Amino acid sequence: MTDLNRQDVQPLIDTALAEDIGPGDITSEWTVPVDKTSSARFVAKAAGTVAGLDVAEWVFDTVDKKTIFRTQVADGDIVRSGDQIATVVGPARALLTGERTALNFLQRMSGVATLTSRFVRTIAHTNAKILDTRKTIPGWRRLDKYAVSSGGGQNHRFGLFDMVLIKENHIEAAEGIGPAVFGVREHVNGKEGNLKIEVEVKNLVEFEEALMADVDWVMFDNMDVDTMAKAVQQIKEDGGGPLLEASGNVTLTTVKEIAESGVDYISVGSLTHSAVALDISMLFR
Repeated sequence: MTDLNRQDVQPLIDTALAEDIGPGDITSEWTVPVDKTSSARFVAKAAGTVAGLDVAEWVFDTVDKKTIFRTQVADGDIVRSGDQIATVVGPARALLTGERTALNFLQRMSGVATLTSRFVRTIAHTNAKILDTRKTIPGWRRLDKYAVSSGGGQNHRFGLFDMVLIKENHIEAAEGIGPAVFGVREHVNGKEGNLKIEVEVKNLVEFEEALMADVDWVMFDNMDVDTMAKAVQQIKEDGGGPLLEASGNVTLTTVKEIAESGVDYISVGSLTHSAVALDISMLFR
């Protein structure tokens, strides 16, 4: 994902604003003159990577078309504490009404981008790439995956429909890797079609089964680094094979050693299920 479409995001904005405003922003309406115009600036209170500027702008535009949102940085930029990110000008009531919702989107997305960027920088000396997962906030998948890409990571499948990923429970239900892959090949040729076939394995025996099934991609599930390195070496000795992905409880502490095993990808669920929001303030001036 390289950009966001407002049409896709607008329902989330509408829901968030309706949740926050309800029948009316009584504090702003009762304290601020209706004709008051103000400006505010968004300031980073911690170092991090920015994501979600367009969404913040769309929030204010939804509240009041007369607001003007200007950015001083771009999504994917790294900022320091104290850096100004953007400004917004318009009716003071509208700025106050949209403030929390805009910050919720901007802080959450920037938090995901910031954590992703840390993982990416940690393994920059290797050829491995950081992937996201489907462990996203329900309804927020486009935003979460966009934030990952803003942080320098790559997107794995978007949902259950755009890639075949045969996991442990599929294998159990299908009674083996071979039968599971065979069932898929009755519907799509993973080597020639647009849909790739990935299989999750827990050990080298299952890895051999996946190789025999000629899949496009193998995911090592919670496999130790030495075992993954052996699998990587086997692929090299064979002159090529499926893409190799490491997965399972990957942290900033462990990701360097995992990447150095030679795998192509490392999927990290915490990018979207455990990211801490980046501290950003909106200040009237």
